[in-house]
Amino acid sequence: MFIKYNGAMTSLPSYELGNFKFRAGKPRPFGATITPDGINFSIFSCYATSCSLVLFERGAETPLVEIPFLESFRTGDVYAMTVLDLDPNAIEYGFRLDGPFEPADGHRFNAQRILLDPYAKSIGGLDKWAEPGGSEGIFPYRARPYVDDFDWEGDRQLNIPLEDIVIYEMHARGFTAHASSAVKAPGSFAAIIEKIPYLKRLGVNCIELMPVFEFDELDNDLKNPETGEQLRNFWGYNPVGFFAPKAGYAASADAPRELKSLVKACHQAGIEVWLDVVFNHTAEGNENGPTISYRGIDNSIYYLLKPDGSYYNFSGVGNTVNCNHPVVRVVLLDCLRYWVSEYHIDGFRFDLASSMGRDPEGLPDPDPPLLEVLAYDPLLANTKLIAEAWDAGGLYQVGSFPAYGRWAEWNGRYRDDLRRFVKGDAGMVGAMAARIQGSPDIYGERGPCASVNFVTAHDGFTLRDLVSFNHKHNLANGEDNRDGMDENLSWNCGGEGPSADAEVRSLRERQMKNFLSILLLSQGVPMLLMGDEIGHSKGGNNNSYCHDDEMNYFDWGALGANAALFRFTQHLIQIRQAHPVLRRHAYLKHLPADALNFCESISFHGREPWAPDWSDESRQLAVMLCGANPADDEAAGILYLIMNAYWETANFGLPRLPQRLTWHVAVNTSMSPPHDSYPPGQAMPLEDQDLMIVGARSVVLLAAG
Repeated sequence: MFIKYNGAMTSLPSYELGNFKFRAGKPRPFGATITPDGINFSIFSCYATSCSLVLFERGAETPLVEIPFLESFRTGDVYAMTVLDLDPNAIEYGFRLDGPFEPADGHRFNAQRILLDPYAKSIGGLDKWAEPGGSEGIFPYRARPYVDDFDWEGDRQLNIPLEDIVIYEMHARGFTAHASSAVKAPGSFAAIIEKIPYLKRLGVNCIELMPVFEFDELDNDLKNPETGEQLRNFWGYNPVGFFAPKAGYAASADAPRELKSLVKACHQAGIEVWLDVVFNHTAEGNENGPTISYRGIDNSIYYLLKPDGSYYNFSGVGNTVNCNHPVVRVVLLDCLRYWVSEYHIDGFRFDLASSMGRDPEGLPDPDPPLLEVLAYDPLLANTKLIAEAWDAGGLYQVGSFPAYGRWAEWNGRYRDDLRRFVKGDAGMVGAMAARIQGSPDIYGERGPCASVNFVTAHDGFTLRDLVSFNHKHNLANGEDNRDGMDENLSWNCGGEGPSADAEVRSLRERQMKNFLSILLLSQGVPMLLMGDEIGHSKGGNNNSYCHDDEMNYFDWGALGANAALFRFTQHLIQIRQAHPVLRRHAYLKHLPADALNFCESISFHGREPWAPDWSDESRQLAVMLCGANPADDEAAGILYLIMNAYWETANFGLPRLPQRLTWHVAVNTSMSPPHDSYPPGQAMPLEDQDLMIVGARSVVLLAAG
């Protein structure tokens, strides 16, 4: 029974339930908002028949109190109340909603469940990595009000031009979890701060963190058949909440503060921080999955449902978020605004982004409201938006993703074409010419910065495995090698897996350097996979999502043994930074053979200058890139990239340079370290200015100087 009263400090009518005083709250903002006299709680549900707030003492199994929202506390479809005199650091909270359980109509209300607030800024129940606690009890995922008093000391988004970015895709735990990491708290946000000098030394200026939204790493029933060990959901592509950082990634009890400290430290070092965002699905899975939040709040609104009430599965893991519903659109926009305003995040990569463009019937919408509103939102105006332009339902939109002049894309065609060319497939020279330019055949007026170029990513083979395995080796995942892609466009260079053959090992090293060279010398935005710079191998596993072990950990002890590959990668990044012609916001114009002005141009060549071989049997291509007019600026930069994917050495004639300039060798992957690469300004003069002997399966970069 409630007792109504008027508080001494306010004329607003209030109520009591036991020791708790409460009153009607403010509908916006959603979630838990700390006010001068208490905490305001607000939640939306269209089809619920009742809602109550459930308060817990932190860590307690039973509630302190359950307070129903009175009808007068409801505005439209929003329930809101303010509970007075609550200590935000002492409580956890959830919601209990009742309503119809009619799956055929899309409704799956369950009043027995206490539900997680979709807007929870901090989530308990999964506080320590891999410690049980997130899947049992009446309230497994515990929303916590968050007191934000972080001092940013004037920090802001870095706003590095997209053409100047070099991305390093990183797993927040895997980067420092290895025993060799020599950090205070391995596997944590804080540990990454200790490794910022390494990132600076490598030369990258952007880290793209694989999912850091709260997720349940114990959400995996499979075991490793080779060891019997329980597998985990290591990568984190199963979000529990969109607004809260992963508590298990924090060395402290305050994950939000620790992640903010990481962002701030990266910004001080000139490194942007991007997040890999999973909006395409949630951890609730299909009709057999757990009810955590959205399903129990408004299943028919938050998920794409078939006519029979079952779930569309364009994500491959059970459900698909109904991103273009007006209410869901608000949640996702609020989410990104929150990460930008409160965490100063510089960019977002959207996992399986094509699913975000599907309409309520699951069909591709040519003008998706969510993608448009994100592109034009004023708070996101300086934030990079990167789409993985496909989904698990077969929708592939590389080049046709609704961009609105703002979106860039993971260029899957770049990855595939580069893999085919470097391993020596026929008929790839024309495609490589397009990829080197930033894929104008795909992106047209959008320009080269629409193309995020990559050879490897968390999904698929590492760079080392790409040149060491013809087939996936995923038995350790517990799915009889059925999971992961079957077609990797890889080549093992003469023997499957590790090899003692000196020729095979040498060829593999050369092929890795060939991939890195072309990637970092292409127009567009290059992305490196964590560990590729030291030749990390996953033993041929191309779907290592479930391994919380050395398979996914960066081995800091291997840095010494692979110092030559690290140095080579480092030099390529330095060369890219030193030559503006490699970092163009617009496509270079094509230079004809009789041109006198080399200014801001690109031209294609073969074994003879100005004579590219576009035939299907050709496996050789040379590209000349020219910056500003050398007549005005001798240091402006003319580069000549020679790619010989053929299995024999070849002679390449060289274009004649303007007076006073000569060719210097900056990169030659056929040479042994340290003569395989040189930092800017230290390239070796070429004795014969008319001819370059290029080794079999190798890449050469000449710089004019």
